[in-house]
Amino acid sequence: MTLRLTTALLVLSLLMPAAFAQRVYDSNGRALGRVDAERFYNASGQQIGRVDAERVYGASGRQLGRIDGDRVYSASGSQIGRIDGERLYSASGSLMGRMDGERLYDASGRQLGRADGLRRMQMIVFFYFFM
Repeated sequence: MTLRLTTALLVLSLLMPAAFAQRVYDSNGRALGRVDAERFYNASGQQIGRVDAERVYGASGRQLGRIDGDRVYSASGSQIGRIDGERLYSASGSLMGRMDGERLYDASGRQLGRADGLRRMQMIVFFYFFM
């Protein structure tokens, strides 16, 4: 649960306007937390992560990875995936999931969650760093 919450929240922080607090919901509509600018918070209000440019960090400040164009890398620099339009693939080329408007789906088509105003970069962080 914590991993998915952190993922969803970190996903939302990328490309969000600084003055806008974004709410994140699971597939059942339960609020998971919020994003304020580049910082992520769980439903209890505790900070669980942040984004600095293309780098993604966890609550402890440890870098989790980075996104460079359509390529996604782990903290050690290994490519772990790529993005092709609305579809997200593993480094080996397997479909991991897709984006459809404000909804997130896994490879089997099961809805994972949603967020009002969700953007492409936010989906990328969700799938690659917190699934």
